[in-house]
Amino acid sequence: MISGEYRMTANKKILLISANVYDVPYAVYPIGISYINTYLKSTLPDYEIRIYDFIRDKKSDFNKLLKDYNPAITGISLRNVDNVNSAASESFVKGYEEIIRLIRANSNSQIVIGGSGFSIFPVVLFELLKPDFGIYGEGEESLRQLILSIENKTDYENIDGLVFSKNGSTVINPRKNILTGLNLDFNNELIDFYWQNSGMLNIQSKRGCPYKCIYCTYPIIDGKTVRTMNAAKIADTIKILYEKRGIDYIFFTDSVFNIDNPFNTRLAEEIIKTGVKIRWGAYFSLHNLDENMLRLFKESGLSHIEFGTESLSDTQLVNYGKHFTVKDIIEKSELCNKLDIDFAHFLILGGYGETRETLRETFENSKKIGRTVFFPFIGMRIYPGTKLQNLALKDGKIKPEDNLIEPKYYIADDISIEDLKRQAKETGKRWIFPDEDLSTGMVKMRLKNKKGPLWEYLIR
Repeated sequence: MISGEYRMTANKKILLISANVYDVPYAVYPIGISYINTYLKSTLPDYEIRIYDFIRDKKSDFNKLLKDYNPAITGISLRNVDNVNSAASESFVKGYEEIIRLIRANSNSQIVIGGSGFSIFPVVLFELLKPDFGIYGEGEESLRQLILSIENKTDYENIDGLVFSKNGSTVINPRKNILTGLNLDFNNELIDFYWQNSGMLNIQSKRGCPYKCIYCTYPIIDGKTVRTMNAAKIADTIKILYEKRGIDYIFFTDSVFNIDNPFNTRLAEEIIKTGVKIRWGAYFSLHNLDENMLRLFKESGLSHIEFGTESLSDTQLVNYGKHFTVKDIIEKSELCNKLDIDFAHFLILGGYGETRETLRETFENSKKIGRTVFFPFIGMRIYPGTKLQNLALKDGKIKPEDNLIEPKYYIADDISIEDLKRQAKETGKRWIFPDEDLSTGMVKMRLKNKKGPLWEYLIR
């Protein structure tokens, strides 16, 4: 089958697959597939849609499902391509190849791949995995148009974000339009599984990231234009989850939660208005955050903040393209402790520009922060299309021919993990390095019905 060609079937069956198998430190609800499923059900009501999740359904018979259901179109979401751990790198691409092989062997389905992992490597993964089509960026409307194009045998070549093969070459259509106000309906079976095993559900309140961190792929995946969902609809969804399913913890998966605080104010007020007592967490920046805002968020249920801090050295914050200072980090940390909001700092040690002196500054400044936990990563995963890729090329960390699908890291010279651990221990603070196994403790707490990220229990 040549990619991009039509192959008509009589049925109107769609299979949506979450291909993610990575569940460390816990399995993540497949939010992308849920948004696609909700959108297609409302816009293509005459189609039958099923979801297969390779974490939840891994013990079931995938081959039998394909043969019995025989979908006309199979959409596969590729959440990530590796585990982003320089100390013990694990690639997921071979697993994706096997999924597509099984679909080809057991059905007549046309295959469409997308998701955040694909959006970072659209050409490489399209040519490696050989689906019929790919969609980079947000996929809801593009997939709808493609399904109708396949059904009606009309031209698909102008669909936003579509990746296809033409005359032996891979074509990537530019993305011109963006979506706002998407609804989200959760799959009940997925709810039960992830609530039991992960202790939280995910909701996206906004897409897009305007910041310019040198290593980050969010502007590539979601674009740089920030657009928000409907605050009242999100609050209604939360209320339904709470009243009908007993869900009382939500994590907002926005790249950075506090990048549109007028919207966030409306969202917090809408949640408060529902009267439900939930807890929620999100990824935050140390920028654009004040006490009044945090107090409102806490009233609406904010209990956990994960700060993308990256360094506690002003020199490194500039090197990394961050938009705040060490002074901001310490002040906002003190504010969170004052308001009794649990928070963690995620750091990158040994990334671009790191020196022994900047590392010393990070460890010394960590002593100035009260009750918290630090999650350091060693080095920076290099992704195509980022400023870090150009810096890595200049410094000889990668070669021009590297397509980066196999993980490559920018790790500063003379970095010793043993030395980093020693310095971390000397601070007297709680540091969780990537090779520390927390799975046993996590499982025990889940069995005790503890919900949320659980890292707060490491610092009490």
